Amino acid sequence: MSTALIANHWDDLLRLAGSLMTRTVRASDLLKVIGVRPKSALTRALEQVGRIASTLHLLSYHDDPLYRRTIGTQRNRQEARHRLARAVFQGRHGELRQHYVAGMEDQLGALGLVVNAIILWNTRYLDLILNQLRVDGVEVRDEDVQRLSPLKFGHIHLGGRYHFSLTSQMPADQFRRLRDPDEVES
Repeated sequence: MSTALIANHWDDLLRLAGSLMTRTVRASDLLKVIGVRPKSALTRALEQVGRIASTLHLLSYHDDPLYRRTIGTQRNRQEARHRLARAVFQGRHGELRQHYVAGMEDQLGALGLVVNAIILWNTRYLDLILNQLRVDGVEVRDEDVQRLSPLKFGHIHLGGRYHFSLTSQMPADQFRRLRDPDEVES
């Protein structure tokens, strides 16, 4: 790391930070300027400042087990969401079929909508199940509830074509009956 480069450009770095904070310069415009080759001395100084933040993060990660566990938990949640999205996307074998950017964006937007709908569905029914367990007198511990995930999808049929009729058999404010785990499925 070149502390001399940072020291030589300290005033410019402060001016740059101030311009971003006061919104005199947009971050997107700054990124365009920084991306130009060859790199300016100010860009190289900014990279060195970034290395300080990266080093502090790595040291904290190495030194603090709670920080590592928190990052691991977040990474696991994100991976579970990616797993769900890949499972939903597999119907087209994971291929974007549109040959233009707007079409691909539409496809990815639809994927996000379906994934969010599954998460919402699971969340609502998890809440119903937890409430039913409490009503039945089953102890539901908060630490167990924190481990539940609305990102599971084994119970959802993700292959094939679907047809949705607009006529509803159930009022919008009601849910399907919860399945009794002791009943044998036919």
